[in-house]
Amino acid sequence: MCGRFSFFPDMEAFQLEFDLLLPQGIEARYNIAPTQPVGIVRDSPHSGEREFTFAHWGLIPGWARDTSFAARLINARSETVAEKPSFRSAFKYRRCLIPASHFYEWKREGKVRQPYLIRVRSRPIFAFAGLWEHWMDADGTEIESCTVLTTSPNAMVKQIHDRMPVILAPDHYPLWLSAEPSAREALLDICRQPYAAEDMEAFPVSSRVNNPQYDSPDLREPL
Repeated sequence: MCGRFSFFPDMEAFQLEFDLLLPQGIEARYNIAPTQPVGIVRDSPHSGEREFTFAHWGLIPGWARDTSFAARLINARSETVAEKPSFRSAFKYRRCLIPASHFYEWKREGKVRQPYLIRVRSRPIFAFAGLWEHWMDADGTEIESCTVLTTSPNAMVKQIHDRMPVILAPDHYPLWLSAEPSAREALLDICRQPYAAEDMEAFPVSSRVNNPQYDSPDLREPL
């Protein structure tokens, strides 16, 4: 799964990665946790132009009666995302990119779960494949939410965990953001391919990352 990640707002790197200006005032986050707001890149449902906005991490399907689904839907398995009722519509029409600088995963070592920081060597900012949804309650309160797709791990991540987020190559961004549902098989092919292990690195970090309220640059420091 993917349950924690970071995002550092490097303006130049962000523009190069997403062909989009990052709004001013975005703060660096070192320990983004489920149910918190996360930045997403998508094609605007209004203008069709690429945009950066925020969404609640934990998908709330449009048909849900309340927001209780969110905590259970922080990830979507790429193997079943096209069929699962919770994700099927978003996979067809509401795909997004979730910018990240690195993510964390936990490896069980005896009775201890050791956190590891995992990042892409060649890209200071990269993108998870994500889905977003729009939900409204009976009183008219609107919430936009998102989820991170996961897949089988590459050889490096496999040493730490049995799942990893789907990390997209930049040349896949236009297809992923397109609202065209006929590209189903091409999209699923993208999801099935774990990111290249040789372009990733991982190292153990402090257990302070276990606390979702702890958000500090020292979480990047290797043990």
